[in-house]
Amino acid sequence: MIGTLLKYVRQYRGVSLLTPLCTGLEVLMEVLIPYITASIIDQGIETGNIQQVYFYGGIMLVVAFLSLAFGVLAGRFASKASSGFACNLRDGMFENIQAFSFSNIDKFSTAGLVTRLTTDVTNVQNAYQMCMRIAVRAPLMLICSMAMCLVISAKLSSVFLVAMVILAVALVLIMGKAVKIFNEVFRRYDDLNASVQENVSAIRVVKAYVREEHENSKFQKAADHLYHLFVKAEGRLALNNPVMMLVVYGCIIALSWFGAKFIVAGDLTTGELTSMFSYVMSVLMSLMMLSMVFVMLTMSLASARRIAEVLQEQPDLTNPAHPETEIADGSIDFHHVSFSYKHGGTGEETLHDIDLHISSGETVGIIGGTGSGKSSLVSLISRLYDVDKGSVMVGGKDVRTYDLETLRNQVAVVLQKNVLFSGTILDNLRWGKEDATEEECRQACQQACADEFIERFPDGYNTWIEQGGSNVSGGQKQRLCIARALLKRPKILILDDSTSAVDTATDAKIRQAFATKIPGTTKIIIAQRISSVQDADRILVLEEGRINGFDTHEHLLQNNRIYQEIYEAQTQGGGDFDQPAPAGKEGDA
Repeated sequence: MIGTLLKYVRQYRGVSLLTPLCTGLEVLMEVLIPYITASIIDQGIETGNIQQVYFYGGIMLVVAFLSLAFGVLAGRFASKASSGFACNLRDGMFENIQAFSFSNIDKFSTAGLVTRLTTDVTNVQNAYQMCMRIAVRAPLMLICSMAMCLVISAKLSSVFLVAMVILAVALVLIMGKAVKIFNEVFRRYDDLNASVQENVSAIRVVKAYVREEHENSKFQKAADHLYHLFVKAEGRLALNNPVMMLVVYGCIIALSWFGAKFIVAGDLTTGELTSMFSYVMSVLMSLMMLSMVFVMLTMSLASARRIAEVLQEQPDLTNPAHPETEIADGSIDFHHVSFSYKHGGTGEETLHDIDLHISSGETVGIIGGTGSGKSSLVSLISRLYDVDKGSVMVGGKDVRTYDLETLRNQVAVVLQKNVLFSGTILDNLRWGKEDATEEECRQACQQACADEFIERFPDGYNTWIEQGGSNVSGGQKQRLCIARALLKRPKILILDDSTSAVDTATDAKIRQAFATKIPGTTKIIIAQRISSVQDADRILVLEEGRINGFDTHEHLLQNNRIYQEIYEAQTQGGGDFDQPAPAGKEGDA
C-alpha cells in the first residue's frame, strides 16, 4: 500500500528529500542556542566580561537566523511536496476511475469515490507533510536535547528520563482509545457524502413530495453521528495537554530543587542549569509532537488504504494484445450468452442462454417487464460488461477482440439515465464527435427532433446547459443525447428507453428520421410503449432474462402471450396516451 502511494511523489522527490534535510539543520541550530546561552551567562554575565557577551551574543544571532532560514525553507519544501503529492494522487485516482468498467464502478459507491478524492487525499497530504517535518524534527530534537543534557549533567538528566517514561505511558493509553474512534469517523464520512449527493441530485423530487423535513432529519442524523464521534475522540486527546503540563511542571520543580543543590555543591553552573531547563522542555515537547504524529498517521492509514484500493483496482475490461480496429458492419450475434452482475448484485444470472441474431441495418425493438434484462442485454454489445458464458459478436467478430475505443465509437448507446454536462449545447453535442461542425450538429439535431426547441432558445446552439441538464426538460435532454449519439455515425445505435419522456408524435418523427436518414445503421430500441417498437423489423420479448419471443409485431400479437397482454393493457380504455391515433388524425395530437 505505502509503495503504491509513494509512486505518486514523482517529480516532488527532490523537495521531499530537501524538507527533512532543512528540518534537521533547523533542529541542529535550535539545539545550539541553549548551549550558547549557558556560555553567555557563565563566561560573560557572571564574570562581568562584556566582550564574551558580545561574542557569544553574535554567534547566537547567526545561529538563530540560520535556524529561521532552514525552518522557512523546510516549510516551503514540505508544502510544495505534500500539495504536489496530493495532486498526483487525485490525478492518478481519477485517471484510473476513467478506465474502470461498469463492473469496477459497481464495487465503489459514488459517495465513497468522492470522499476518497477529497477528504482521504487531504488526510494523506497532511500526514505526508507531517512525516517530512514533525516526524523528522521531533525525534532529532529529542535525541539531540537528551545528548546535550547528558553532556551537561548525567545525574540531573535522570529527572527528565523518569518524566519521559511517565509521559510516554500516558500518551500511549490516551492515543490507543482515540485512534479506534478516528477509524470509525472516516467510515462515517461516506454516509454523510452519500446523503448530500442523493439530496442535491434529487432536489426536485424532494420538493415535489415536500420531503425537506425528512431529508433534513436524515442528514442531521448522519452529521450528529459524525459530531459525537469527533467529540468523543477529541475528548480523549484533550487529556494530552493536562498530562503534558503536569509532567513539565513536575520536571521544572525537580530540576530547580536538585539543580540548586548541584550549583551549591559546585557540580553545576547557573548557565548550565538554565540550558537544562530549555533542553528538558524540548524533550517533552518532542514527545508531545510524536504523539500527535502517531495519531495523524493512524488516522491517515485508513484513508491511505481507501486510496490504494482505487489506485490498485485493475479494470476488468482491457484491450486484447492485438485488437481489431475495423468493424465490418452492424450485425449482432449472441451465442448462448449468460450474464450476472459480480458486484452490487445478487450473484444470480441476469441473462440465461441468450441466442440471438440481428442483421446489419435491421431495426429491433426490445420490450419486457422491469428486471427482465433489457439494459443488461444491450450493455454487452458495447462491452460495458463481459459475458459469463457464450459470446457476443459484432460485425462477425467477438466484441472481446476489438479495441474498446473502436467498438464504442461504432456502437453508440443512449443510456436510460441521460446525462448532460455543463457547457453549451454545441459542447454537449461534440461529445459524439469532437471536431463536428455546427452544420453537422444541426443535422443530428434534426434527426433527433431537437432542432425545433433549440431554435426557440435565445442563444440557439450556444445556449448554456447547467450541470446535469437541469435547465432543460426530460424530453429535451433525451433528444439532445440521441443527437449526440448520432454524431458518431455509428454502425449500431442503441436507445435504452431513451424516448420515454418524449410525446408519441415526436417519438414517431424520430423513428421515421432513423428509417430514412440512417437506413444502414442497426437500431435497437428498448421501450415500455408498444407504439415505440411496433414498426420495428422484429421485436424481442424478454422475460426474467430469457427470450420469450422474437418476431414481427403482427406475429407476436397472434402468438405471444406476454406481448398480447402488454398491447392490450396499453391500448384498451380509449384514453391511453399510447393508443395509436386513427388514420389521418395523428397530427391532431
